[in-house]
Amino acid sequence: MGVGSALAVAAVFVWLGMVTAISFIEAPLKFRASGVTLPIGLSIGRLVFRALNSAEAVLAAIAVLAIALGNVPAPALPAVAAAVAVLFFQLALVRPALTRRSDRVLAGQDAPRSAGHHVYIALELVKVIALLAAGTLLLAR
Repeated sequence: MGVGSALAVAAVFVWLGMVTAISFIEAPLKFRASGVTLPIGLSIGRLVFRALNSAEAVLAAIAVLAIALGNVPAPALPAVAAAVAVLFFQLALVRPALTRRSDRVLAGQDAPRSAGHHVYIALELVKVIALLAAGTLLLAR
């Protein structure tokens, strides 16, 4: 395995671990903590997901650059592309809608539950599957 492939594998698996830990462990658990109200949970969530999404963008860029520079298995390319596309879709379309809703809640307004949250979770599942496939295919040589 060349340096490009190794770097791509590392970026993909770190990315996978971060998404899994934050989206499927931290996010749902914070609302179960004693004293965490909806506004506090949303405020924490906004900070955490802003940091996660920034780290994801960096890891996605590293993975794409490593793939461009390295000799990687062709079957891994669609899986990496899918993960990057899901991240882009989340950042460009879903997160802004969720931010508008959380802005309303944090301003004390009564905002109905949003389908955008379920869309975001579904996209996280797709991204996790794509990253797992990408990492596995990058290792298969």
